[in-house]
Amino acid sequence: MNEDMCKFFEVVWTDFPDTLDDDGNYQFKSDDTYQTYCINETCNNDIDKINAWCLCLLNLIFGNFESFTGYAKSNMNNVQYILAWLSYILSRKPNEEISNLKKFYEKYIESGEGYETSIDDVSDYYSSYKNLIDKKNDFMNMDVNYISTFYEAFKILCSMYNDINSDPPDCTKNFTKTKEFVSKYQNLLNNNNINTKDSPYSQILSTLSTDYTNFKSYCAEKCNGCDNIPPLSYIEANPFVQNSEDTSSSSSAASKLIPVISIFVAIPILLGVAYKYSLFGFDKRLHRQYLREKVKKIKKKMNNYI
Repeated sequence: MNEDMCKFFEVVWTDFPDTLDDDGNYQFKSDDTYQTYCINETCNNDIDKINAWCLCLLNLIFGNFESFTGYAKSNMNNVQYILAWLSYILSRKPNEEISNLKKFYEKYIESGEGYETSIDDVSDYYSSYKNLIDKKNDFMNMDVNYISTFYEAFKILCSMYNDINSDPPDCTKNFTKTKEFVSKYQNLLNNNNINTKDSPYSQILSTLSTDYTNFKSYCAEKCNGCDNIPPLSYIEANPFVQNSEDTSSSSSAASKLIPVISIFVAIPILLGVAYKYSLFGFDKRLHRQYLREKVKKIKKKMNNYI
């Protein structure tokens, strides 16, 4: 996770909110953003549109060599976040044909158009979007409620990145949001499934704790007063294995420490940040320009609420 990925998700959350409208329907607020990724440029139903949004996110984050290598250290984590978003969206309005992530995979990803996309110069890393997703196929069998909590924690953390990168920066919400993040993290930690070595549930915890630590470092680089962000404390837990992108082979020791965030102090942060935003990953120049303008509009909209 980094600030760019969170801004990509901000585009999605703005044009396709993860909540239903008053009538219980999905809110597709802008067709222009995702239509490029519709099969044969036609989306016939809600699930087709969700599939197009999924391809849009994959293309934003992994769409070319420059964007792929820019996220090289956290590629698998980013795949987790995209799959968590997808699972969460599907769970909002169960569909008779596509009722869960596994069925979505079987219809749209396994042999679907777009997921076999390969990018020049990255064959040493992966062969296609499907290949990236297959490396996290354990997501297909995870408890949907657990994935939803993971997604909600990710969204909170992403919003903190977006707060820092708003103009002017806003840190007034960080203390409240950090407490919300801790609550979500504790819910995940208390799940009995984390006790299994190699468990995907344990990997999710590792992802969140690593990305929180990275956020703290990012904040320290961009802002004044970030030392006041609550430090990580540690409690012992049963063994679990971190993602290969985040740890060396020596990290598969018999006992691990799972980071848990302790919140006891407020965060009086005064920020000074200069933020540059760039988009990579689109093979269509006009579409890339369109999304760049979307990001600018979103930043202006965010400022109006500060």
